[in-house]
Amino acid sequence: MAAEIHLFTCLDDNFGVLMHDPETGATAAIDVPEAEPVLAAAAAKGWTISHILVTHHHPDHVQGIPMVKDATKARVIANAADAHRIPLVDETVLPGGIARFGSFVADVIDTPGHTVGHVAYHFGSEKVLFSGDTLFSLGCGRLFEGTPAQMWASLQDLSQLPADTRVYCGHEYTASNARFSLTVDPGNAALKARADEVARLRSANQPTLPTTIGRERETNPFLRAADPDIAAHLGMAGATPLAVFTELRERKNKA
Repeated sequence: MAAEIHLFTCLDDNFGVLMHDPETGATAAIDVPEAEPVLAAAAAKGWTISHILVTHHHPDHVQGIPMVKDATKARVIANAADAHRIPLVDETVLPGGIARFGSFVADVIDTPGHTVGHVAYHFGSEKVLFSGDTLFSLGCGRLFEGTPAQMWASLQDLSQLPADTRVYCGHEYTASNARFSLTVDPGNAALKARADEVARLRSANQPTLPTTIGRERETNPFLRAADPDIAAHLGMAGATPLAVFTELRERKNKA
């Protein structure tokens, strides 16, 4: 049976996400930015949270874990390299390995850059990626711990997933990302169409997720750093994709 996915907001601009397995009744929370909305969302759906899949250690992704675990006895799963920075971890996984809940199995993808221990979870059978703060719609995470080379490699790995993979990320940053993207890739018709769609969605207070890997390949400048048009627009014709990506990230930091 196909997974049911419920997306909702937490804090100011975080997304909460629940993934439910109708076959077994298991429900995973992807990170816990804030306990009360996560518990309320599960209750409204009639689901009980059995697992918590953690992408990285930042407080706005883990601070709600103790309250949710206390209320549900959920099993906390995290990257072994980051377990010491995440509360109440029950099970560690390794990049390149798998994470399980219910009848579903996720590939654990190493995605350093935003943090050095960041991982993403790809449920291939469900065509779903939970990318945390590595890949955003039309953007990518800031480099708090990793290097540009690490983040560029992480994004390249994610971009190789099937085009119809649905992407759920950690924050509703798409409108601001769209404004920036148009400044560095102004001739991209697909990007302009996506920016218009994002404006309509946000004006109606609707989320901009999920996006897809295919759509991000076409519109997200941080995945398109090898595109010669972007390099030329930045005055970097002939530069390496890594150099272009690094410049894009620096410009976004200042935007």
